[in-house]
Amino acid sequence: MDRFITSMLEATIKDILDFLSELSEHNNREWFQANKPRYDACRKRFEALTQEYIDGLTKIDSTLQGIAPKQCIWRIYRDVRFSADKRPYKEWFGTFPAGPMRDVPNSAGKHSMRGGYYLHLQPGHCMFAGGIWCPSPDLLTALRHEIVANYDEVEAIMQQPSWRKFFGDFDTEWMLKKVPAGYDLTGIDEPHATRVAEWIKRKAYTFSTLLTDEQVCAPDFMQHLLTIAQAAKPMNDFLNYTFEEYNIKPER
Repeated sequence: MDRFITSMLEATIKDILDFLSELSEHNNREWFQANKPRYDACRKRFEALTQEYIDGLTKIDSTLQGIAPKQCIWRIYRDVRFSADKRPYKEWFGTFPAGPMRDVPNSAGKHSMRGGYYLHLQPGHCMFAGGIWCPSPDLLTALRHEIVANYDEVEAIMQQPSWRKFFGDFDTEWMLKKVPAGYDLTGIDEPHATRVAEWIKRKAYTFSTLLTDEQVCAPDFMQHLLTIAQAAKPMNDFLNYTFEEYNIKPER
């Protein structure tokens, strides 16, 4: 059987990584069309994986009830109209189960501004990420104020053994060089004040842990992934409480 004709077979996660590895070497329409059956099989497997993931997550986080895989998975086709990078295809698979925003129809999954449970599959760069990425200015301001007012709650979450095992702290990729104006830290003693100052420099409140290719291909991967999600939930709850308390609306 031609190794490319796999649409009738169930792809494994290793098949997904192998496909993505080859796609990164041949990211053009000719190669993709010749390997479309492989992509279709990998996409089908990733949808099934996402459904299994959602089923497990709903036992951890009830806000995810009723979410479908198609709401969470990104298309592989890149929008290159305004990009200097003209590669036509994403070289990763990603899914983002996240709860819907209050009073905003069709806002679950990748369209949600709430903290969720992102899974990224890419050879050598697989990861889990939680929290809120790229918040609107209103939401970012609200999150900073809540962190200052409730820093002890944030610290308590970060002291949990499960959190320390997988995350440690918020991600540091998106940070200001200086503490933004308008936040009063004078009533916070050291060493807490230093930590809070670093937290409110963030421009996003995400946290992540890397996954090896061996881990994502292992038979117990889903159990491991849900263990990480369970560790992420308390921080997602804190961030999402702020989102709901301030009744943040998406920008139009």
